[in-house]
Amino acid sequence: MAFASFILSALLLQFSLGCNALEINKPKEDIDISLQVFFKVSDLYKGKNMPIYFASNGDSTPTHLLSREDADSIPFSSSKLPYLLKYFHFSSTSPQAQAMETTLKQCELKPKGEEVQFCVASLESMLDKTHEFFGSDKPKVLTTKILSSNHALYQNYTFVEKPLEINSSKVVACHTMAYPYLVYYCHGHKGHMNRAFKLVLGGANKEIIESIAVCHMNTSLWDADHVAFRVLGGHPGSSPVCHVLPINNLVWVA
Repeated sequence: MAFASFILSALLLQFSLGCNALEINKPKEDIDISLQVFFKVSDLYKGKNMPIYFASNGDSTPTHLLSREDADSIPFSSSKLPYLLKYFHFSSTSPQAQAMETTLKQCELKPKGEEVQFCVASLESMLDKTHEFFGSDKPKVLTTKILSSNHALYQNYTFVEKPLEINSSKVVACHTMAYPYLVYYCHGHKGHMNRAFKLVLGGANKEIIESIAVCHMNTSLWDADHVAFRVLGGHPGSSPVCHVLPINNLVWVA
């Protein structure tokens, strides 16, 4: 398989910028521009202007979940990494091998506190897990949409409308992971630990994006070296952290 965008991950593994970036406000020194997806709750107002990185999909980026049968036929465990590298024909020292190991270990982490987290590679597993989480509440899925053909990876965006909060007592965000096939890492809380918003963003090049943003209201259990604190400052538990949802990532709400 060829994966031109293999290393792209919604958990903010290192992105490769490539081309098609507009002149924008420079990020903080030594901050990868691909991490410019975070902002504060106080930024949620009409007229807010800030640089945002919206990665685009390469032609070889996997965009469809496997069937349950196909997903179950391939081991998904860090203990099977040597076998998987041979299966996908990757060198053990390659960037793809490192990305696969990171994804597998992330998916094997135990939830902290009351957080719910899981990884899925099939549509059936996605539906099973989300319905298990939401119970009798019928879940709805939301995602970011690019409405223009002149997409730039990185530019200044303005909130052209007042951010609209999506009232839901349960929110699960699912992020695409760096892997040879499409894998989602999903996490969420019951209650109001996370808040979801719909944003209408206008780019400096007149591009329009309808974005979903998630605000994590309690970061006390986050790692101190989380990339969000590098971008925004602060430390675990100091303040909520918001981020726009990358393309092909999902938010499930009740």
